[in-house]
Amino acid sequence: MLEVFRTVARLGSITAAARSLQYTQSAVSRQIAALETELGVRVFDRLPRGVDLTAEGRELLPYADAVLDRLDAARRSLDDLRGLGSGRLRVGAFPTAVAALVPRALASFRAAYPDVHLSLVEGRTPALLDRLADGAADVAVVSTSPVDQFDADRFDLHHLLDERLLVAVPRDHRLARRRTVRLAELAEDAFVAGSATAEETLLRASLPSGFEPRIDLVAAEWTGKFGCVAAGLGVALVPALAARGIPADITLLRLDKKDESVRRIYAATLAGRTQPPAVVRFLEHLDGVAATFR
Repeated sequence: MLEVFRTVARLGSITAAARSLQYTQSAVSRQIAALETELGVRVFDRLPRGVDLTAEGRELLPYADAVLDRLDAARRSLDDLRGLGSGRLRVGAFPTAVAALVPRALASFRAAYPDVHLSLVEGRTPALLDRLADGAADVAVVSTSPVDQFDADRFDLHHLLDERLLVAVPRDHRLARRRTVRLAELAEDAFVAGSATAEETLLRASLPSGFEPRIDLVAAEWTGKFGCVAAGLGVALVPALAARGIPADITLLRLDKKDESVRRIYAATLAGRTQPPAVVRFLEHLDGVAATFR
């Protein structure tokens, strides 16, 4: 309606405006009449040859220009957002996903869409889901062991990969030449973990019934865990995603299938929400990188 008003004002003719807008003359007349009814004033004087703005029409015109210019700017911004020529992407991820999986996906995403502002926050899965629910993150890469459950009413889960736990031992460990190991064979070994409480460490793994790891050393960061293992101070459970950062003086062993624990890795988003274009494209990049880890 405002575009029709501005075009008629610019051309001084309903007929000319109809041609310019590719409307019928009667359609333009109806829109002008509807605008005048809505405002309760006449905006044009109908003359024998064309039309002319009334005082009220002249007062309205700069406001119409401002509104239409803002709408044009909004359309351009939306086009940029859809084409990922602007916008932002806020990603959360648990620590071992930040070792390689998520940074590689972010790098390929940035190469494809350099104008999107990226941010990354590392944290444990419960805290990441809280950030997602609070609107502080757009997508969160989270993990779950077989005993965990997510609230399907709150979060949509996009499965990326299944990850197995490995055992890190020093190169000179008595079992270092083995390919697989039972956890029971490590009952006498000290475990290096991120917490002294077994329920909160060992990556939330489902341990065999009756197996109680002896946790002598606590190291929150993986570099600290690896350093302790390499020095012969203990062994550690290591997620496969962190395996590429293992020092040369550490050997990785697979767990026997009877003890094997699998974490499922997901990209979580808020349920019931239309995902921004940046999130949709980032999930594609995550899928591509995750395929190289399977």
